[in-house]
Amino acid sequence: MSSVEEFRAEIRGWLAAHLTGEFAGLRGRGGPGREHEAFAERLGWERHMAAEGWTCVGWPVEYGGRGASLEQQVAFHEEYALADAPARVNHIGEQLLGPTLVAFGTAGQRARFLPPIVAAEELWCQGYSEPDAGSDLANVRTRAERDDTGGWVVTGQKTWTSLAHASQWCFVVARTEPGSSRHHGLSYLLVPLDQPGVEIRPITQLTGTSEFNEVFFDGARARADHIVGAPGEGWRVAMATLGFERGVSTLGQQVGFRRELEAVIELAKHNGAANDPLIRDRLAHAWTGLETIRCNALRMLDGAASGAPGPEASIGKIFWATWHRELGELAMDVSGAAGMLAAGEPYDLDDRQRLYLFSRSDTIYAGSNEIQRDIIAERVLGLPKENRP
Repeated sequence: MSSVEEFRAEIRGWLAAHLTGEFAGLRGRGGPGREHEAFAERLGWERHMAAEGWTCVGWPVEYGGRGASLEQQVAFHEEYALADAPARVNHIGEQLLGPTLVAFGTAGQRARFLPPIVAAEELWCQGYSEPDAGSDLANVRTRAERDDTGGWVVTGQKTWTSLAHASQWCFVVARTEPGSSRHHGLSYLLVPLDQPGVEIRPITQLTGTSEFNEVFFDGARARADHIVGAPGEGWRVAMATLGFERGVSTLGQQVGFRRELEAVIELAKHNGAANDPLIRDRLAHAWTGLETIRCNALRMLDGAASGAPGPEASIGKIFWATWHRELGELAMDVSGAAGMLAAGEPYDLDDRQRLYLFSRSDTIYAGSNEIQRDIIAERVLGLPKENRP
């Protein structure tokens, strides 16, 4: 067998052997709209994975990873999804911040922050979006000022902050140069959440759950050596993090998409919706769209093998987000009138209803479709920039 096939067989065998006993009931738990499910138990699973050497597999060995190749990382995420293993709780630290620190962090930052991510002992959230700076990250108004010790005092508000209520740390993009505008004068700070001056308020979503949060900083502090990159270089670092966000783990995400599509197809066969030629056409279109998503993701990853994905990652994001939203709409049309009723009190949603409601956010978070189109036009196609005030 090739090294990739051997690696795939190894993780498949490990998952089969370890998703048993106390962890057997975690199969299929968590995920979009279900982040609250068995969180403590899933964290325990994450730490079990860490003890067995199965977290951060793509990180260099010297930082606690396995040094897995790109193809091996794809195999890992696909096998993890195929095993219906529980949704990861350490995704933001492992897939976003960790690679960012490997690329831009100091030796001290790597020594301090990478080991607790590998061990799933510290969880991270992402402090990017604000009420007036969602996908338009360059409009950030949260500010950070130097204190007498050389550290940073952070004041402002972040919103749509995933899993902030369960995290110990947040990487925050803040404006550190008074009078600066747009992508100039921003810095990338590592801010502890368990301190005075930080308030976290959960936001109730359409699904009835609260993955997202508002985070208020009122004189919160970050140490002088907890800035990634130089002051004013936050935009460059933040964009690299977004590139990592749209990286290899998307291949595992697509296994979940395929499972959702197959469930919709089975329902259509069972309830007769498949007899409608328009429904059949939409199901076929969804299938071909999913194949296109996979091909595009592989092309993007192949081009980014030497570093973080470039602006081309926006093509993949806009495509899968739109596809998934349309799958949610198709799921409700296949469900028919029954899809309008909750299964029980107070708000017991089935998988198709949750898919429909949560996927409305796909085209908004991590860069809205409108912003992605601007990035594709300006940075990929080289078209003239949009006029901005």
